[in-house]
Amino acid sequence: MISVESWGRIGIYPHNIMHLTAPDQALSIVKNNHPGIAYGMGKSYGDACLNPGQLLWNTRGLDHFIHFDADNGRLTCEAGVLLRDIQQLFLPRGWCLPVTPGTQLITVGGAIANDVHGKNHHGFGSFCDQVLRIQLARTDGSIIECSRHSSPDMFAATAGGVGLTGVIITAELQLRHSPNLWLETETIPYYGLEEFFYLSDSSETEWEHTVSWIDCLSGTAAKGLFMRGRPARDYDKATQPRRSRNIPITPPLSLVNRLSLKPFNLTYYQLQKLRPVQRHEYYEDFLYPLDHLTNWNRLYGPKGFYQYQSVVPRDSGMATTQAMLDAIASSGEGSFLAVLKTFGQRQSIGMLGFPRPGVTLALDFPNNGDATKKLFERLDSIVRDAGGRIYLAKDARMSREMFEAGYPLLNEFTRYRDPGISSALSRRLMGS
Repeated sequence: MISVESWGRIGIYPHNIMHLTAPDQALSIVKNNHPGIAYGMGKSYGDACLNPGQLLWNTRGLDHFIHFDADNGRLTCEAGVLLRDIQQLFLPRGWCLPVTPGTQLITVGGAIANDVHGKNHHGFGSFCDQVLRIQLARTDGSIIECSRHSSPDMFAATAGGVGLTGVIITAELQLRHSPNLWLETETIPYYGLEEFFYLSDSSETEWEHTVSWIDCLSGTAAKGLFMRGRPARDYDKATQPRRSRNIPITPPLSLVNRLSLKPFNLTYYQLQKLRPVQRHEYYEDFLYPLDHLTNWNRLYGPKGFYQYQSVVPRDSGMATTQAMLDAIASSGEGSFLAVLKTFGQRQSIGMLGFPRPGVTLALDFPNNGDATKKLFERLDSIVRDAGGRIYLAKDARMSREMFEAGYPLLNEFTRYRDPGISSALSRRLMGS
């Protein structure tokens, strides 16, 4: 038994680890050793990738590229391949993944299982919109190949299905052309949610990537930094790529706390205002800024942290977002890593997919026990009343009632679950 934790580090639990290193061997292990859940890089913040006291099928050994069609940009690879490996191999060749989240240190299987999204949902949708075919190993010993045209319901259940329909063995992905490794970017300070929405809406036509950092302690006159980027045409004066740094130890107390948050937020805001509004940035610096700070989750100390990410409909987005910010300000809690962005007019293809047309707010909170959970209950009420939902990949404490209210296709999804697959999340939210 080996102790394993998720990225939020809320709890470290013993697991029996089975390493999958080849597709045929993976099928045998999954068939003969269950119930379990696939585990890649462990970047899920909550308990979607955990199975305390039971089995994890580690997919990192399934890390081979199988085939690339250079005429059409179609890549077939095993599920344990990292998004970083795809980007680093194909970007110099003029191809890239159309959609990646805020980290490239996740596996292809994990990206599909959580239907991850990036800063360009308004243009490209989510990760599973780029997936052409999936190969699943089921605990009954069967192999299922599914796509939008073959076994489309299984495909829809697997896309964003948090690993509960089978173990993803291989996938075929659609890459897109990319001119170079640099992005033309702008960072614009904004004051108030009205200005944020104006910037977001007016940027979608000309800018591929849009996202904002928001100071969640700034009250009703919320201030933040709106960031947008697009492939660079002229990058002679581009900045040098950042160097990676490491958080070598876990401090005895969270460095993100009530005393440090206001100075952190103020300093970050002022430093960003001093930088040039327009510049050229290396793609990794803009798309994956936290990947340069290895083990940054240790900053939250031994108790770990929660991430709370919601999406609410656009028509109530401004009022709901303001209500959430007001609840945070009045609670005495706070978040430094607070990301506000809009989703485009596209529903997730997954039955349990998170992205939908609307506004999404992602917040990291140090684990302060009951005080943090009390705040989450208030936020849940606001999100539920607006008809929103919580992201499964980042959740560690949502109630079953909140889950069922946010995911109306749950009953349909359960028809495609693999009965030999279980996780901490599935037992918490689905009972098994």
